[in-house]
Amino acid sequence: MASSTRIFSNCCRALMAAAKTSAATETTATATATVTKARGRPTGILKPQPVSPALGSFLGTKESSRADAVKKVWEYIKTHNLQNPANKREIHCDDKLKTIFDGKDKVGFLEIARLLTQHFHKAA
Repeated sequence: MASSTRIFSNCCRALMAAAKTSAATETTATATATVTKARGRPTGILKPQPVSPALGSFLGTKESSRADAVKKVWEYIKTHNLQNPANKREIHCDDKLKTIFDGKDKVGFLEIARLLTQHFHKAA
């Protein structure tokens, strides 16, 4: 083992190190290109879509993504203290929420996304 280190002195190590950095740069460039393609236009629940007039008046906009709509509904629930203190899974709907949630008095927190689905129109 000692004889191999004398034969391959520092010059070979420098060549090997240069090869590693060029391969790493190529890999990084490929990864960056992949991330750029993936982050182009939002899709799925992050894609802004036209909403119904009822949800539009609640959100204050004619177009929203599903994720933003759910966030704003939860923000409204938290600021107006509409969660049942005994059962945090249950939400007491006030008049403004009843317009969105089909006039229901109480809604489970898992039902929110399902009840909001009817307010999103498919974009042509």
